[in-house]
Amino acid sequence: MTDPATLPYRPCVGVMLINADGRIFAGQRMDSPVAAWQMPQGGIDDGEKPRDAALRELWEETGVTGNLALPLAKSPGWVTYDLPPELVGKIWGGKYRGQRQRWFLYRFTGRDSQIDIATEHPEFSEWRWVTADEMLKAIVPFKRAVYDEVVTAFRNWLA
Repeated sequence: MTDPATLPYRPCVGVMLINADGRIFAGQRMDSPVAAWQMPQGGIDDGEKPRDAALRELWEETGVTGNLALPLAKSPGWVTYDLPPELVGKIWGGKYRGQRQRWFLYRFTGRDSQIDIATEHPEFSEWRWVTADEMLKAIVPFKRAVYDEVVTAFRNWLA
């Protein structure tokens, strides 16, 4: 068995999409047997810039295009999390111990009807706008510290 500490972090981005009221987009993961709400996030492709990856992931997971997402901020640095031991080796081909993420804050300028989670490769079964406290309570425990750091970084824009 591979020691997780010897594995690298997967390069990734995350998007905090907020509406005009400062509430956060939260999606219920389709692949989780328990309630697992999260913000859009995903891997950075080879040669892709983090901001480009953020807009691609936002579109892939929510149907929201860049013209409906006003950039507001990015996290001051990269944040990491480790997978729980029972997940190491089971996701991402067993190549990573967790993720190293750069987060971006966007304001959604469209209408709720323009959000479409029934994408080509859907990740969410439902979605809603939530407060920062609701988001922190809804995220899986092993990502909570990352979400706390992201909420702290973007707190001035939130409800």
